[in-house]
Amino acid sequence: MKIELETPVLIVGAGPVGLAMAGDLGWRGMSCTVLEQSDGSIHQPRQDLVGIRTMEFCRRWGLVEDVVNCPYPRDLKQDNIYVAGDLTNGWEIGRYAVPSMGDDKPPPQSPQIRERCPQNMFDPILRKFAERYKSVDLRYRHRVLGFTQDADKVVAEVEKLDGGEKFFIAAKYMVACDGASSRLRTALGIEMLGNPALTYTTNVIFRSTQLPELHKFGLCYRFIFIGLEGTWATIVAINGKDEWRFSIIRSGNGERQLTEDEIHAAIRKAVGRDFNYEIVSIMPWTRRELVAERMREGRVFLAGDSAHAMSPTGGFGMNTGVGDTVDLSWKITAELQGWGGAKLLDSYTTERRPVAERNVREAAGNLGRMLSPAPTEHFLDQTPEAEVERKKVGEDFSIAMMREWKTLGMHLGYYYENSPVCVPDGSAAPTLDPAIYEQTSRPGSRAPHVWLKDGRSTLDWFGKSFVLVRLGKDAPSGEAITAAAKQRGMPIEVVTCDEPDVIKTYERKLVLVRPDGHSCWRSNAEPADALAVIDKVRGA
Repeated sequence: MKIELETPVLIVGAGPVGLAMAGDLGWRGMSCTVLEQSDGSIHQPRQDLVGIRTMEFCRRWGLVEDVVNCPYPRDLKQDNIYVAGDLTNGWEIGRYAVPSMGDDKPPPQSPQIRERCPQNMFDPILRKFAERYKSVDLRYRHRVLGFTQDADKVVAEVEKLDGGEKFFIAAKYMVACDGASSRLRTALGIEMLGNPALTYTTNVIFRSTQLPELHKFGLCYRFIFIGLEGTWATIVAINGKDEWRFSIIRSGNGERQLTEDEIHAAIRKAVGRDFNYEIVSIMPWTRRELVAERMREGRVFLAGDSAHAMSPTGGFGMNTGVGDTVDLSWKITAELQGWGGAKLLDSYTTERRPVAERNVREAAGNLGRMLSPAPTEHFLDQTPEAEVERKKVGEDFSIAMMREWKTLGMHLGYYYENSPVCVPDGSAAPTLDPAIYEQTSRPGSRAPHVWLKDGRSTLDWFGKSFVLVRLGKDAPSGEAITAAAKQRGMPIEVVTCDEPDVIKTYERKLVLVRPDGHSCWRSNAEPADALAVIDKVRGA
């Protein structure tokens, strides 16, 4: 076996999760190689929501302007409209009104808003981010055929798809970002636990400039169609102008390829008339409720869909995967730089798997709520009785769907309970409410956002190293912590702040924040054993 390339980190898959992993490593000054078997083209954008936490990561990476300036129209209202029947002859039985991206404002808990940036727009931004760093070697049209690993390295056999050349790459660590049907995960013998088939769905991307003129509901982000069979389809605005994603939902009978006649009939059923459109692509897929039993095997890690496959209801999938990479990237960096302890990489599964379980479960619950209507056979009749039924179905559906739209607690409120690299302080755990997020500096939680007098966010303090935040003029010096960190070779910075809002929100005089922006220790006094604290948070 001849090793033709050696790299510290080998990333397999260059979707948004793999690109985020590569970009974050490059941003940290680390080298990596990324292999992607496709050419990077996106024919079926599967993600379109860049969640608020992901946007906070984009903020640290300098990508907010790129996302804001993506081709998605900033003036398109993000309303979700519930339609009984079809667009031509049907009824609006409910609507969740959401402002356009241009009119939306950040909540008090964040400097960012969630953004609408479909995968065919977001992937190029992340690719540009990764390619910004010379330390990132990004190779498309390369496929991993197999791999072996030992105590020191992973060796992957790689095929260059243009030409068929085969060669071997050796890496200290490998990260599998190769999707829900991950071949690497299968080779590792890691099982996916949960429900492998919630529904069978066919996504159809079609183009039509005519569609917005065919109905009375106005421009919006999504239509949800409810017929006699219940909720059966959605139409989503991909670019807000002429490109649409039509999803046909089936609950049983297994996955199968719909015929073109069936697809054309379904589009006509939803729109209610013939019109001019062009089908761009068709993709059958299965909604799943699965989490990997573990997210690490030796020197190989799972991230994104390879570790958790969930229904898109809620917009958690890609955003959970980016959260995986931000957690994993700084820990691999610590190991490669020599200051990470033996338990640090094990904490990846401990921290991220519960987040994946929660998000997968919530997404499946959202799907259940979306599929909850059970109309009678007279639901679409032109009678007063049918009108009463539609009103009742719409009211109940609007209430049920509210949980999917109000998700700040899902995107920002996760915390790393029982993490082996956080120092608990005995305080009560925050409530895991999907809609509500109350900021706290409790160890394991995302460090709070507060606007500073100079216009920055407190989140702008964090990212490259550990940060010890000193709060108030009477805060302890923190010298014991910084000296212990330097003794162990752990990078640390000190920030001192006496602004009242920050002091109140951060709750303690000393708060230690990790490179991923999560608090890991806090106190009103210097620790009795600062080395013990530092050894704990670096996984020693």
